[in-house]
Amino acid sequence: MRVIGVEERRARLAARHRLLPRLRTDDVAEIAESVVALHSSDPVTVYLSAAVRMAAPSLEAVSHALYEDRTLVRHHAMRRTLWVATPPTVRVLHAAATRALVQPERRRTCQMLAASGVHDPESWLDGARDLVLDDLAEHGPSTARELGQRIRALARPLQLASGTQNEATQAAHTRVMLGLGFAGEVVRVQPTGSWVNGAYRYALAEDWVPGGLGDLDGREAAAVLADRYLQRFGPASTVDVQWWTGWTKTATVRALADCGAVPVEVDEGRAWVSAADDGSPSPEPWAAALPSLDPTTMGWKQRDWYLPAVAADAFDRNGNAGPTLWVDGRVVGAWAQHKDGHLLSHYFEPVPQDRRDELADRLAQIARVVGDTRFTVRFPGRIQAPLLAGTARSLS
Repeated sequence: MRVIGVEERRARLAARHRLLPRLRTDDVAEIAESVVALHSSDPVTVYLSAAVRMAAPSLEAVSHALYEDRTLVRHHAMRRTLWVATPPTVRVLHAAATRALVQPERRRTCQMLAASGVHDPESWLDGARDLVLDDLAEHGPSTARELGQRIRALARPLQLASGTQNEATQAAHTRVMLGLGFAGEVVRVQPTGSWVNGAYRYALAEDWVPGGLGDLDGREAAAVLADRYLQRFGPASTVDVQWWTGWTKTATVRALADCGAVPVEVDEGRAWVSAADDGSPSPEPWAAALPSLDPTTMGWKQRDWYLPAVAADAFDRNGNAGPTLWVDGRVVGAWAQHKDGHLLSHYFEPVPQDRRDELADRLAQIARVVGDTRFTVRFPGRIQAPLLAGTARSLS
């Protein structure tokens, strides 16, 4: 089998994810395609992940792609999280990952309805679906709160964790809209506030995306998704593919076989590349400042080849990446926005001054893009708090 070493993997990462300045583009949809999809659990990630890969970084260009041209769509998919991808890719994600969430989520909602005094939860949920879809057809994109105000039944409080110390209530519209999103009947569109706001309006999927999210065959879509992931992130182990997609091991092995994945050897053992793999570029120097949950940082479960042990605090305890600093394919530091807007940096290991200067340029670019906006990282790494408090000791 072909052996792919660490340096070669890092070179592939840099080129395929457009982290080399010469490969930047202002085509935001193409940027999303280069990493399969952009993470959207934190709304800031979408904008900054795109900006660091643009020739002329622009928040307006990202918004335009999302809400005017609609060349990007936001949808729940792998690991039950929000992603932003092109409509063709969203249709693949929906069939390969999202549809499997529909029935488990419906059962959970019906259990909540029953615990809250609804005698026929299935019929109630079907009726709520029809009311929401009719309302959106009449009024257009709306927030969950607006829907709840117009459809009084949706304001019904649901009991959460009844009888436990975590008992609470939640308006029914939250559960209804989540289920309709998983079913591909609605999509999240413009936020209610600025670009850093994660409270979205909802629109009918077929109105927002011509043809809606489609009805691709699930197994065929899984093979397509596995192949696209390998084209962008390969070589990747079976563990990596399973973690990134959120599939079971059985589904992962089947998808790898269906897409004709080719085995190779990496330091950790066997891994896979796409049958259409186009080889590896020559290594070249590069540096990048990536936002929290950037697709590159979150692309693999097994991370030792780009995340040295000394940089583990760039992640939180659940494996979510905070903002990171990269040099030649390795995480060497972290960064954060101070409350005054200044971008702070921290180094986990000694980095030559000329490479620090490169990273300072990358952070200055982010600062120009963000401008006066202040944002809170939703999934900060463990280094974030001491960095903001001024107690983190950076290595020189």
